[in-house]
Amino acid sequence: MTKKFDVSLSDSQATAIAPIQTKDFDFAEYKDYADKLDEKCRLFTNADSGVMVYRRMRAGECFSYGCRDMVNSLHLQLGALKTSINYKADVPNFLEPWYGIGTISSAFGGDYLWHPGNAPALKTRFSSVQEMLDFEPTPVAKTAIGKHTLEMIEFFMDQTKGMLPMSLTDCQSPLNMVGHLCPIDGFFMDMILAPEKVQRFLEILADLSIEFNQEQLKLIGNSLVSPGHGFASSRVWKGLGMSDDNAIMISPEQYTEIAAPSVKKICDHFGGPVFHSCGDWTQWIDEVLNIKGLIMADGAFSPETDPNAIPDPEHFHKFRNTGVILNARIVGDISVIEEKVKRLWRPGMKLIVVTFCKSPEEQDEAYNCIHEICETGK
Repeated sequence: MTKKFDVSLSDSQATAIAPIQTKDFDFAEYKDYADKLDEKCRLFTNADSGVMVYRRMRAGECFSYGCRDMVNSLHLQLGALKTSINYKADVPNFLEPWYGIGTISSAFGGDYLWHPGNAPALKTRFSSVQEMLDFEPTPVAKTAIGKHTLEMIEFFMDQTKGMLPMSLTDCQSPLNMVGHLCPIDGFFMDMILAPEKVQRFLEILADLSIEFNQEQLKLIGNSLVSPGHGFASSRVWKGLGMSDDNAIMISPEQYTEIAAPSVKKICDHFGGPVFHSCGDWTQWIDEVLNIKGLIMADGAFSPETDPNAIPDPEHFHKFRNTGVILNARIVGDISVIEEKVKRLWRPGMKLIVVTFCKSPEEQDEAYNCIHEICETGK
């Protein structure tokens, strides 16, 4: 029987992690490990086609209530980095100081709700795009969550002495940010009735995002990995990962005309656009590939990864010979990984397979299987 998304899990892509205090972490060991894998990433960048395997190692607590406590978050993530060394992979894991969504939206006066045991949430404050245009936003770095994010980065950098790879916080697209500010159905209606106002507002969000990302970069410096949150990332890669989940709630044509320009505006400041959407975005492939300068795109390719995972990997053969990297997340056992990769891979693709194997032994088997399929065609 085909497995489905397990709704009883708080995080289907998390691993149980034992936290490690800073004084007990071997920084030199992880730096040497990450440096060696970054060299693999460099070779992959320069190749016309190829495959890499990334065993993402994230502590579930950091995606929910744990993102509020910078000390515990760091210790959990150090534990994740240490654990990741035991899982055969081509791309290293990295630190991410603040995991929460809604950061840029906080510029419009919203306060986070912290329900016990849950991730932070924001209540919508506006009813129309005009109301949001009439509001004078605060620079994100001066908001409570902006200050907290920058303080976390400073703390992480101080504790690690800049020896470990680190990303920016979760970079939501302007279209995603809107969902924290007003009812999304009304905003979609404004896209039809007042598209110029919508584009103007998305531009405002883009400018706020650029400014805050630059503040983060001042602190992270050469430790920065790209494209960052949610993606296989490396210090030798470029681009900015952009969560754009609301894209599949509008037509491909609307996405190209109204939403994509603000994404490109942000990402062009940081090496180029990198696209992510949850769910099945098969119908949006052409529009995504048409984003000028696109570097990478991410998708969920198994039912255990996403309740509306991409069902037909063959559609993504369109990535062949484009130079655009496909970051394919596949939660499942060896049989699932093998079946999806065989359907997904074609020579001319640049493919990163993101696995979530439960044991180092299973990861070894998956790693070898993936490379054999893509390198020998078997």
